[in-house]
Amino acid sequence: MNEPGMFRHRVLVIDDNPAIHEDYRKILVRDEEADMSAAEATLFGEDGPATERPTFDMVSALQGREGVELARQAIVEGHPYSVAFIDMRMPPGWDGLETIENLWKIDRDIQVVVCSAYTDYDWLELLSRLGHSDKLIVIKKPFEPIEILQSASALSRKWQNGRALRHHVEALERTITDRTSGLEAANRQLRQLASHDALTGLPNRLLLEDRINRAIAQASRQAHDFALLVVDLDRFKLINDSLGHQAGDDLLRDVAQRLESTVRTIDTTARLGGDEFVILLEGPVSHAEAQDVGRRVIDALANPLRLQGIDVHVTPSIGVAFYPKDGASVDLLIAHADAAMYSAKERGRNNLQCYAEGMSALTQGRVQFESELHEALRNGQFELHYQPKVDTTTGRIHSAEALIRWRHPERGLIAPGEFIPIAEECSLIDAIGEWVLFEACRQAKAWQRRGLRPLRVAVNVAPSQFRLGNLADQIRRALDESGLDPKLLEIELTETAVMSDAEESIQLLEAISRMGVLVSVDDFGTGYSSMSYLRRFPIDKLKIDRCFIEHVTRRPEDASIVQAIISLAHSLRLKVIAEGVETAEQLRLLSDLGCDQYQGFYFSAALTAPRFMELIEREAETPVDELERTQSKLAQLVAPGR
Repeated sequence: MNEPGMFRHRVLVIDDNPAIHEDYRKILVRDEEADMSAAEATLFGEDGPATERPTFDMVSALQGREGVELARQAIVEGHPYSVAFIDMRMPPGWDGLETIENLWKIDRDIQVVVCSAYTDYDWLELLSRLGHSDKLIVIKKPFEPIEILQSASALSRKWQNGRALRHHVEALERTITDRTSGLEAANRQLRQLASHDALTGLPNRLLLEDRINRAIAQASRQAHDFALLVVDLDRFKLINDSLGHQAGDDLLRDVAQRLESTVRTIDTTARLGGDEFVILLEGPVSHAEAQDVGRRVIDALANPLRLQGIDVHVTPSIGVAFYPKDGASVDLLIAHADAAMYSAKERGRNNLQCYAEGMSALTQGRVQFESELHEALRNGQFELHYQPKVDTTTGRIHSAEALIRWRHPERGLIAPGEFIPIAEECSLIDAIGEWVLFEACRQAKAWQRRGLRPLRVAVNVAPSQFRLGNLADQIRRALDESGLDPKLLEIELTETAVMSDAEESIQLLEAISRMGVLVSVDDFGTGYSSMSYLRRFPIDKLKIDRCFIEHVTRRPEDASIVQAIISLAHSLRLKVIAEGVETAEQLRLLSDLGCDQYQGFYFSAALTAPRFMELIEREAETPVDELERTQSKLAQLVAPGR
């Protein structure tokens, strides 16, 4: 029996002499009686064997064909032979050489000992038939037992080491293969990330430029045109700021799919970043065909996308440039298509423009304008004008709305409609909004110090500023620095901004309202308010958008909408203010409908701070309780004595 941990090798003996097999067995297979004698010697205190004698499992075959079949069966069973002792003369079947040849066909690893008294082949002939093999040795009969035992021991150990080495190499190869496959997958992913937009999966600028270069090379060889379309989404920043970045990402992914559906498989749709996409129309392509693709893009984006329960409409401004007419390089083609896109925006958005001379100057002017806008913020070129908010019943000024203007050193006074959209696109709107907040609080307190009655000032907050998360802290700092009473500050937020994340808005509005600051919903009626949320919001006023006021005296449906908003607000104990009042007829109707306040050119345009002060000074003094009639909801709950 084998000792624990010892590996027992299998030996195959192929010889036509039955007696020789018994000799092999005596040498290779351990005698159980000898083992018992050794055990008895140990038991009675006598020294046992000094060394462990190797032992083998031996299987016999009288003919070569039989031996080869035994070797084949051993491989199938998963217990192959490590060593074969083979006679050279075994009539009437295969001789030893033919047996070895067939044996190595099925088992290239088995070690062979040629053990024969006579052979019909010399050593050189053996080598020519079998090759210079390191698995073959020759022993001449009659042999010594030690020769057989040493050969079996050495060759079986060599066989075992060879198998272990091969298994180790195979394991290393598998590990290398697995890791190589992992590296290849990682490299593919890196190449994908390097050449494609992570959000939409579209080609990025790097891959786009490569494809444009190839299109240029092909077009120059074949003398044809190709087209480049720059597609920019109109007012995307408003959607992103109002509904959040997740909604903005969902919108971009949907737009990417719609754009790809409008072009051929040979064309390229890429995303340059933000809300700007580029379509490369491979040539040959005519001007009419390129413009037809642009119109398909406009049609593809016409259907609204459902985001956070809201149907969001997005429109594109598209600029087209053609090779080689509008540029012979990648940079020039993109720049000219970009200039045409800005021309489309200037012409009202949601349209397509082909590049023409002079459009580049417009783009350069826009870049210059953005630079000057940054400089205006640094150098204090902005100023606030104040439009009175008037009590509909008494006709007296109740408060004022702070409206920004840009005092340009060369162009003079610039209205907000000209620079606010650009400020939104170049991410200046939040910094400008913070300046407006601090300046309005400072000015309101300055009027008080000069003897003016306490007057509330309203400040517009951009959707992106509302979503920054630190608006309450900004308001607190502005009040602390100016020393203004919180009840003299009113924050105006658009309906869409408030509804973009209603639960988050409630928390922020509650924090603002607890300070004593009033909260108004601006442009009410143009957004997507939920009545259930409207009851929960700590808001104090609803501001009816000017689009309903403009034709309120001529369109019964507009008058009905205004009446419904006023009734809704009053049922929720909210004040109502109408903006854009320009005629006495509008004011009379609003008064009849119960509107609380109004503002507009009928009473006064927005005035500089000194002129607004003069306007207030000409008015008779307003009773002290005028402000008390409109307080922050939550401030009233926490006021002393209530």
